[in-house]
Amino acid sequence: MSFDPHYLGHRKRLKERFLRDRSGLADYELLELLLSYGLPRRDTKPLAKRLLSKFGSLKGVMLAKPHELRATSGVGQGLQTFFEVWQEYWARSQSERLQPKQVITGPEAIAEVARYRIGFAAEESFWVVLVDNKNRLLLMEEVGQGTVDQANVYPRDIIGMALEHKASGLVLLHNHPGGDPRPSSQDRDLTARIESVAGSLGLRVLDHIILAEESYFSFQSEGLI
Repeated sequence: MSFDPHYLGHRKRLKERFLRDRSGLADYELLELLLSYGLPRRDTKPLAKRLLSKFGSLKGVMLAKPHELRATSGVGQGLQTFFEVWQEYWARSQSERLQPKQVITGPEAIAEVARYRIGFAAEESFWVVLVDNKNRLLLMEEVGQGTVDQANVYPRDIIGMALEHKASGLVLLHNHPGGDPRPSSQDRDLTARIESVAGSLGLRVLDHIILAEESYFSFQSEGLI
C-alpha cells in the first residue's frame, strides 16, 4: 500500500482556499503555493517561511540576487532559474508602463520603471532613454555593463545611437549596486563629456539618473544638468 506525501493534500486545500479568496492567504502561504510550481515534488512550506525570514517580504524574495538565493538552504539551480524567470517577467511588465511616444515629464517615471530592471542588479548596467523634440519616448536600451563599481560606456556609442534614431534628447541611466545613488567623480566626468559632445551636435542631455534599490539620484533635479 502506498500513500501520497502529506503535503499534497495540504497543497490541494491551499489551492482551493486561494480560489475562494485570493487575499485570504498569508504571505508565506502564497509563496508556498508559488514555489510548488517550481518544486512540485517537495513540501514547500518550510522553504517559503525560510525565504520570507531571510529576505523580509514577498518583494524581497522575488527581487533577491542570485548569489543570495543560492546561499539559501533548499534553493537549487532549478528554483533559482524559476525566480529569475519571475524577475524578468516583472521587469518587462513594469517596462510596459513607458510606451513609445509617451511624454517623459520627469525622472520619477523613468526611475520607477527602471528600478525593477536594474535597481536590484548585482552589477552596474548603463542605459540610455531617447526622446524626440517633444520629449516623447523613442527608445530605452542598455548600452553597457560592468563590474560592481563600473560599467564600460563609450560616449560615441551613445551619441551614435541618438543620431541613428533621430533623437532630439536623451536621458542617461545607470545603477549603483552598493546602495548609494549619489554620483561618483567618474559619473560626473562621463556626464560632462557626453553633454559636451551632444551639445556640439544639437542633442539635449535631459538628465542622468542613478538608481539604488529604494532610491535614485537625478542630475537634473539636483541642478547638475
